[in-house]
Parts: sequence; C-alpha cells; structure tokens
Amino acid sequence: MHTVGELRPETEAAAREVYEGVGPTAQLVVKEVAKSMQFDREEYQSRVDSDVVETARDVLFAAELAVHVGTREEYEDWAAGFDGEIHETGSEQVPNVAWHVAPFAGEAVAATFAEEEDAAVDTLRRQALGRLYRERL
Repeated sequence: MHTVGELRPETEAAAREVYEGVGPTAQLVVKEVAKSMQFDREEYQSRVDSDVVETARDVLFAAELAVHVGTREEYEDWAAGFDGEIHETGSEQVPNVAWHVAPFAGEAVAATFAEEEDAAVDTLRRQALGRLYRERL
C-alpha cells in the first residue's frame, strides 16, 4: 500500500483554508492559459468568468488530496477498522482499490481498479471533491 498526495484536512476549516489558499494560483493559471491561447482583453473578459476560475481552484485542491492505493485485501483491512461511511464505486472483482478519507466528515470514498492506477486516483479525487468537500467549501 502507498499514498499519493499529501492533503489530509482534519477539519472543515482546514479544508476551506486550503481551498481558499489555492484561489490566487487558480486565477494565475487561468490568466496564463488564456494568454498562451492569445486571448485579447475582450475575449478574456467574455470567456473567463468566476466559474472558470473556480474549476481551476477545484482541480488544484483535488490534485493534492491524499489517496491511499492498495490491494483489495489491504483496503478491506483498512475498511474493517474505519468507523464511518464508505462510498465505494467499481467492481469487487478487481484486485486494487484507491481511497480517500475526510476525517471531519466521517466519510471516505473508494474506487476499484485493475491496472490504471493514475486514472483511478484522478477519478477518486473528483469523487472526493464532489461527495466529501463540495458542500463544505
């Protein structure tokens, strides 16, 4: 078993602080991407709104979430000791699982996968953002 990413907010306030903290970076990323696409001032103002910046903020936040990756057996050992709700997606027939825990929520998300660890981790991070963090940020 190993962990990818380092963000493990222990409280809603800590999660919110990190989320708010990536806001300026999200704005800079959007601005630089628009510049590389040669948007002039008018096009930038007409196409880049708060939703675009918020999407970048979501990605930056979720990309750092700590995701545990292990075999089905390692996951089941962990899950047996977890005192909370786990939202698992995928099939029980595949050998690997990626999971993220939001301790302050008493919840976790998990996704099974066969071979594509990077894709599973990315998918799980989006699920964690939507299911565990969205309403709390």
